[in-house]
Amino acid sequence: MTMLSSFVTKTLGAAAVAFAAMSGSASAWEPTKPIDFVIMAGAGGGADQIARFIQSVAEKKGLTSRPLVPNNKGGGSGAEALIHLKGASDPDHTILVTLNSYFTTPLRQKGLGIDVKTFTPVAMMGVDPFVLWVHKDSGITTFEDWVEKVKADNGEYVMGGTGSGQEDSLVITFMEQNFGLDIKYIPYKGGGAVAKDLAGQQIMASVNNPAEAKGFYEAGDVVPLIAFSDERLAAYPDVRTVKEIGKDFSYYNQRAVVGAPGQSAEAAEYYQKLFETIYNTEEWQEYMTSESLSPLWMAPEDQTAYWQLQIDNHVELLAKMEE
Repeated sequence: MTMLSSFVTKTLGAAAVAFAAMSGSASAWEPTKPIDFVIMAGAGGGADQIARFIQSVAEKKGLTSRPLVPNNKGGGSGAEALIHLKGASDPDHTILVTLNSYFTTPLRQKGLGIDVKTFTPVAMMGVDPFVLWVHKDSGITTFEDWVEKVKADNGEYVMGGTGSGQEDSLVITFMEQNFGLDIKYIPYKGGGAVAKDLAGQQIMASVNNPAEAKGFYEAGDVVPLIAFSDERLAAYPDVRTVKEIGKDFSYYNQRAVVGAPGQSAEAAEYYQKLFETIYNTEEWQEYMTSESLSPLWMAPEDQTAYWQLQIDNHVELLAKMEE
């Protein structure tokens, strides 16, 4: 099942139009105190890296009258962050960097009472593919060898990922169901900790996003085996996609910014223009290339439609996890 490709194809074609349509509108509102820049994951993961990079660009270029203050709230697979935003005492000064737990956590934890469609769309900054990684000392260099090893371990093969029932575990479940595997899964609060423990051989494999594993890959500690993207990644041209081995599946993490429920239209416009400006900087464009993100700018109304698409897709994926 392709999670994103058809929607990306449609949306990318309209991206330039949506992008241009937003420019030129002016907002009189400006923040009057530091902006609570919430991250729904732990330190060192992809969402954390992106938030801190965005914060550095905004500061370097003097784009905000008050600073963006990164605030990691990764507990409960991002539930901590969602609750924090829902109950924000000052919605106009509270924004959130999201990943796909934005969809999966409310679906899995219905008692939270979180409806993401009540949040304020701000900016889709791109989408992040998943890659299967092993440690160099495993001796495994192909996906086929990896499958053989996992089967030989007969339920004792250990992988780590971000949270339970969210992005990483969904991709791992896909592999279990489609390749006849039985994997022990250890949930972490963030992708940075997962990447570190793979490099330290505390786990045997991961499906980290490229940015999360990049430093360990460049140091020669980890080896990429297969990408869960629609096409081969430019940074790893020799790494096949899962589609190339006969499975019609791709999966991406959204890298987006949303505002708290109840955020004023004036504040929302301010943040939309701010992140439009950041998206269009040379720094962000280069960051997407270096970290293997796919560009996916969306206007607010397109983000709302995208949220519903991802909710529907994840309802189906989560149901398959329980089969």
